[in-house]
Amino acid sequence: MTFLSDVWYVAWRELVIFVRTPVRIIMVVIQPLIWLGLMGNMMQGFAKSPMVGQMLGTGNYLTFMTPGIILMTVLFGGAFSGMSIVWDRRMGYLEKLLAAPISRAAIPFGKAFAAAIQAGVQVLLIVLIATALGVRFATGPLGLLVILLIAMCFSLILSSFSLSLAARIKSHETLMAIVNFFTMPLMFTSNALFPIEAMPGWLATIARYNPVTYAVTAIRQLTLSGWDWLAIASSLGILAGLTIAVLTLSRFLFQRATAD
Repeated sequence: MTFLSDVWYVAWRELVIFVRTPVRIIMVVIQPLIWLGLMGNMMQGFAKSPMVGQMLGTGNYLTFMTPGIILMTVLFGGAFSGMSIVWDRRMGYLEKLLAAPISRAAIPFGKAFAAAIQAGVQVLLIVLIATALGVRFATGPLGLLVILLIAMCFSLILSSFSLSLAARIKSHETLMAIVNFFTMPLMFTSNALFPIEAMPGWLATIARYNPVTYAVTAIRQLTLSGWDWLAIASSLGILAGLTIAVLTLSRFLFQRATAD
């Protein structure tokens, strides 16, 4: 219980910083609105082709695109969460945390948990915007809860990976460059915006092993088709395994980086 309370207090500080930064809150709303409102509607004619509609699994590209936008938002939000470690180190606050009577593992866990909560808020906003634009979720409110949990789980993976890098990197410019190097290929070698069937063979092979694809596939199944647990179970199992592995890695790397 002491460890959990340590995690919560670290997460609470991150959430307070988020709430007290109006620009971040505004961007949380504007970014998905731009993607869904502009690109989603721009590509609607693309989905009217029977062949394209068969690949998408729906005649509405906006509905197909919404799970991808959810994961894209979570991807970039989680990937840049390691910046908080860099800034805390630069401002001297990290030393105060390390000197405080709390578990050192609670620091990366708390920051990752805060990133997951922020991702959950973003997902809820995206769902509201998508619903207002005409998207209907096949599994209803219960399915939306599962989508929320999948997105938060994926945020834990990305934020823990970013925090693992930040434990060693002391420059925010270097961290941003490395994070961008990973996030952009992850996004565009997945099925977030286009179906795997429409990709060339080499790219389709990469997409099938991309962790973003597993998360998008599970959310898209819940959005388009319904409760096909056989199709969802493999994605959920892989995401759960990745979450445990990356959380463990972030704990090990952070404790090792701050051992002195």
